[in-house]
Amino acid sequence: MDKLMWVLGVLIFVVGLLFSIAWHELGHLSTAKLFGIRVPQYMVGFGRTVWSTRRGETEYGLKAIPFGGYIRMIGMFPPGADGRITKRSSSPWRSMIEDARAASYEELQPGDETRLFYTRKPWKRVIVMFAGPGMNLVLAIGLFLTLFMGIGVTRSTPTIQSVSECVVPVSAQTDTCQPGAEKSPANAAGLRAGDTVLAFDGVKIHDYDQLQALIRDSAGKHVDVEVRHRDGSTQTLAADIKTNTLAALDGDGYPIKGRTVTAGFLGITPATGVHHMSVGESADEMAKMAEHGVESLAQLPGKIPGLWHAVVDGAPREQDSPVGMVGAARLGGDVFAMDLPATQQLAFFVQMLAYMNFMLFLFNMLPLLPLDGGHIAGALWESVRRTAAKVLRRPDPGPFDVARLMPLAYVVAGIFVCFTGLVMAADIVNPVRIN
Repeated sequence: MDKLMWVLGVLIFVVGLLFSIAWHELGHLSTAKLFGIRVPQYMVGFGRTVWSTRRGETEYGLKAIPFGGYIRMIGMFPPGADGRITKRSSSPWRSMIEDARAASYEELQPGDETRLFYTRKPWKRVIVMFAGPGMNLVLAIGLFLTLFMGIGVTRSTPTIQSVSECVVPVSAQTDTCQPGAEKSPANAAGLRAGDTVLAFDGVKIHDYDQLQALIRDSAGKHVDVEVRHRDGSTQTLAADIKTNTLAALDGDGYPIKGRTVTAGFLGITPATGVHHMSVGESADEMAKMAEHGVESLAQLPGKIPGLWHAVVDGAPREQDSPVGMVGAARLGGDVFAMDLPATQQLAFFVQMLAYMNFMLFLFNMLPLLPLDGGHIAGALWESVRRTAAKVLRRPDPGPFDVARLMPLAYVVAGIFVCFTGLVMAADIVNPVRIN
């Protein structure tokens, strides 16, 4: 049964991935048609065509490898300086440029002269190229709002799930009390599982993050703790906060691996509950995730050695190690195979799909060919050149020939393929596991 649920989880992720790809390409397709650009093909996936149908002038299809997609627009690059679409050269770099230019005219038909991509004004080309990643961004925001405001997120609460019997430093790597260990402040004060902390040292408590910060800042202090018991009665208890060695926390309240601090210790473990965020809270959370996404993208090169050692030496994968589509699908299967409430499984899938779409947006906006951001950068540069020429009353320099950057695009694509292959190998032989 677990294997069946694992396969179901993988399949659900693949469906979500295919929808995200189709949604991305739909942005390009719809805006290209809006501006009169002819689009012969709309494909989800790469490799051999599994299914296709023609509607009007466009062939719509599904290909065998579901890790990408594309639309084919006529005239992506302008003709060469001599006005010809193709001319051969003995230079391999020049041949790359000429081949790319020729490919963009492969399905040219009579009457297409006014329907070429490069003939559209720069601002229209920017819209067409931004529409793809923009659709991923819209989908990510919609999914995040569904998660935060609809399904809800699991949060620690000021209600106590358990009370530590004694004071144990984090370095001990055990919760077992050693002979002679002193009672934890919570145990000594009479706090019990099920109690909800209403106030700490005279400060009204709203959430567990606030309570945790107050406890850590109160080392060596004698404080009053107001609690509400399970039966609804309230009581104020006195606790002597101990100084203990605890895990250091980052700005989001998560433990920092390998780092400890000396801070106040009460000895409680919080219960968790589902919290439905407001619009403002959701916006704040998405801003944090956006910041984290940008940082993660910038840190990708530094993750390569860890991935290499994970594949070659079998070194453990870090929890923040890059995960590709294969790894994400495996995580989806793992979650579905776990004995978790359906709402938690749904929340995981929605969050994973939302974050994946957001990262697709960020990655595609990098100003490098063959990414969408590279074409956007080319169109913007053309606009700058033409505007400057108009202001300075110089001849129109004409379209910027993005095809001349194709050698660089091949280098970027090669690096991306190698990195993707390394991540895929790591996801297969040494995958990231859910703790």
